[in-house]
Amino acid sequence: MIADGKGRAIALRIAPGQAHELPHAIPLLDQLPGVPRWVVGDRGYSSHRFRHYIWTTGARPAIPTKRNEESVACPDWAYNNRDIVERLWARLKEWRAVATRYEKTAVSFAGVLSIAAALDWIR
Repeated sequence: MIADGKGRAIALRIAPGQAHELPHAIPLLDQLPGVPRWVVGDRGYSSHRFRHYIWTTGARPAIPTKRNEESVACPDWAYNNRDIVERLWARLKEWRAVATRYEKTAVSFAGVLSIAAALDWIR
């Protein structure tokens, strides 16, 4: 999920349960209407290819490296804002259908997430 600076959902994609989310990050960034200044992510998104893609779009990555990788500059003040997405997920999980994943298909679960995100925008 991509959130704006105010913690509102902008774009989302459903990944299979056992699959990593990194392959879905680039298509999500392509859905944005403009170029963000910063792309903030946690260590799970640490990839040289992903960082290079962010730089080529004109944004700056704020993604720390994994412990087994060569360190890359990651400003603390930008990385500390990653909790915005975590707080967005906490608000969306107030919906019982989102928290327990009642929906069986990805399409219907994406629909429930979209409704919850839209109501979060209105709130």
